[in-house]
Amino acid sequence: MENKSQHLLIIFTRNIELGKCKTRLAKTVGPEIALKIYTFLVEHTSAISKDLAIHKWVFYSEYPAKGDLFEDHVFEKYSQDGRDLGQRMNNAFIQGFEKGYEKIIIIGSDIYNLEESDLNKAFEALDDAEYVLGPAQDGGYYLLGMKAPNARLFEDKSWGTEMVLTQTLETIKGSKLILLDQRNDVDTYEDIKNEEVFQKFLKNWQE
Repeated sequence: MENKSQHLLIIFTRNIELGKCKTRLAKTVGPEIALKIYTFLVEHTSAISKDLAIHKWVFYSEYPAKGDLFEDHVFEKYSQDGRDLGQRMNNAFIQGFEKGYEKIIIIGSDIYNLEESDLNKAFEALDDAEYVLGPAQDGGYYLLGMKAPNARLFEDKSWGTEMVLTQTLETIKGSKLILLDQRNDVDTYEDIKNEEVFQKFLKNWQE
């Protein structure tokens, strides 16, 4: 049986603070509703990952939050370190590999239709592949997994644009890769306006 103690899930999240969460969404629905939606997304991320029989690290945008939705006894907590998203993710992967983990997967905290089974599937994909990627509808990715560090994955990428997935695939061209099902992350009002799960947050809001 595979030793899951060598598996690590990294979660990148923002500290839940008014005016600092989902700022593009907030431009349309306002900061209070954006905060409620992000809190819901973080709660979902915690729920689908907390019972996985692996190690779990949460990297916060500002500071490691104690007593929040990521239970302190389940998740190890750190601050993100780096000047851009690529450098911050690379540093988190390096930290994990230096600790001896053999399979590391990173996700964000804003995918409402990601499930525990998707995370298990991603780790299983690394049995046969060097990389696993979960493509997002906006041209980025919601999940990245690997078995050895590769700084090139995080260099010269147009973070926050629809080019990220294409650029990442180009970087690992020729390597064994497994692509997961496409998912939708939440950045703007357009991402949620037709999704039933978010209507409870939008029902009292007038566009």
